Amino acid sequence: MSDISLTAFNLPRSIQWSAGELYLLDQTLLPHEMVMEKQLTIEQVWQSILQLKVRGAPAIGVAAAYGLCIGIKNHIELELNDFKNLVHEKATYLDSARPTAVNLNWAMMRMTNHMERIDASTPSLLYDALVEEAELIHAEDRSLCLGMGKTGASLIKDGVGIMTHCNAGGLATSELGTATAPMYVAQSLGKKFKVFANETRPLLQGARLTAWELQKSGIDVTLITDNMAAHMMATGNIDMVIVGTDRVVANGDVANKIGTLGVAILAKYYDIPFYVACPSSTIDMSTAHGKEIPIEERSSEEITTVMGKNIAPENIQTRSPAFDVTPNELVTGLITETEIIRAPYVQNLKKFFKGKKK
Repeated sequence: MSDISLTAFNLPRSIQWSAGELYLLDQTLLPHEMVMEKQLTIEQVWQSILQLKVRGAPAIGVAAAYGLCIGIKNHIELELNDFKNLVHEKATYLDSARPTAVNLNWAMMRMTNHMERIDASTPSLLYDALVEEAELIHAEDRSLCLGMGKTGASLIKDGVGIMTHCNAGGLATSELGTATAPMYVAQSLGKKFKVFANETRPLLQGARLTAWELQKSGIDVTLITDNMAAHMMATGNIDMVIVGTDRVVANGDVANKIGTLGVAILAKYYDIPFYVACPSSTIDMSTAHGKEIPIEERSSEEITTVMGKNIAPENIQTRSPAFDVTPNELVTGLITETEIIRAPYVQNLKKFFKGKKK
């Protein structure tokens, strides 16, 4: 079990860090091309996050941690206080790339807090310490993925049909994914099941990424359009839903890719369990309710074009929220790296984090 990794499932890594150099898999080119793009500047990392070349809350956090190191490594000749100020400035800049996924802010806060805690006498030593912290964040994300896989695999029984929405797989993390991690672990245990991947408009992450990833891994996956979800549930094809999330708040409300709320409402109607896989790093206890989560609005071109081709009238008005919020009463359980958290979420999320501090 401890040897399960992306390589065992014939899948690429979304992030590579070697000898102080960062490479990101350009996910906008999938499934047709696999290109590892070297990130030369912090501005390039910011753009890679904004343009969804790297995406998925955990992967964004890891990429940003390394991106911060890239942004400061050529400034170690500064005075120590000036260098620290620069670190804060660059962290704030990276944090502005996308607002909804909490791992971005979490990673930047962790990096700057680590800088303030340690006793480094020179910028060079401080830079080395921040690289080590970024590498630790990366390693922890791999471990969290395996933990979620082990926690959630027990939910998957032989013969079930699982619906998932968007991409919460290895491409969105450093290893097995969040929503897909239980699937990979269940597969490694010899369980037989089917996955139905929603295409996930407007950018088709389900079609381009999840279907591609699961097919390469050998999992039995069927691609469906978003508006087929209700029919698949009504006809008995779906026994459970597992999705990922970009932020879970203190009352258990969940922000995930636009369309998730509709899937959750359907699952409730058809009495189908709706699970959300989330590492502890994606749980935001400082935000009380889902209504307080900032929802990113994307460009109109993501609505009016498909794969670069215009499909709508010129100058048509659009709205393009990238996420929606699923209220906690629609969530059957939160699959974390150590346990499945169930309602009442306010009390049980507090217990979860209290237990982690021991």
